[in-house]
Amino acid sequence: MLCDDTGVARNSRELAQQSEVDPQDEPSAEWGWHGSLPGGTIAGGVVTIILCAAFFIGPYQSRTQDLWLGGVIIVVLIGMALQIRKKRNAWRR
Repeated sequence: MLCDDTGVARNSRELAQQSEVDPQDEPSAEWGWHGSLPGGTIAGGVVTIILCAAFFIGPYQSRTQDLWLGGVIIVVLIGMALQIRKKRNAWRR
């Protein structure tokens, strides 16, 4: 005898529709906006790199600013590369 209240999905569509977040805790999960903006991380990284690179041009006395800006750019580039790699390999898991 089959019982419908076991909490087991009968097909993949039912499995995909189940939410991991309780709508009582976070109401936005009920209408579908829960999580992150898919391209927001990459777009934010690109904007950050452009702004940091723009600060290389300017009147200052020391090159310490260049070292810090270059370091920030490298860290953001590494973070973006890891994010893209994670996104491309997510379907394999």
